[in-house]
Amino acid sequence: MSIGDVVSLMRGGIFQTLFLAAPLLLTALVVGLIVSIIQATTSIQEQTLTFVPKIIAILLVLALLGGWMFASMRDYTLQLFSLIPDMAG
Repeated sequence: MSIGDVVSLMRGGIFQTLFLAAPLLLTALVVGLIVSIIQATTSIQEQTLTFVPKIIAILLVLALLGGWMFASMRDYTLQLFSLIPDMAG
């Protein structure tokens, strides 16, 4: 196993992590931005108000995309397991 193979595996793992985390992070970012704009315009500065909409939105995204995320992780894991015999030789 060469350095290029290791770099390729690391790059694939990082890309997979970012690919799976992006929908959740973007959802939290958008919901947080909307809630903060509403708080700024209404002068309501309650700190706990930002968490509930974010949690609900993230759970909704997980419910909608959870199957796709699991299938993507499963495919990547199977791909890694199929590479194990090549690494030993």
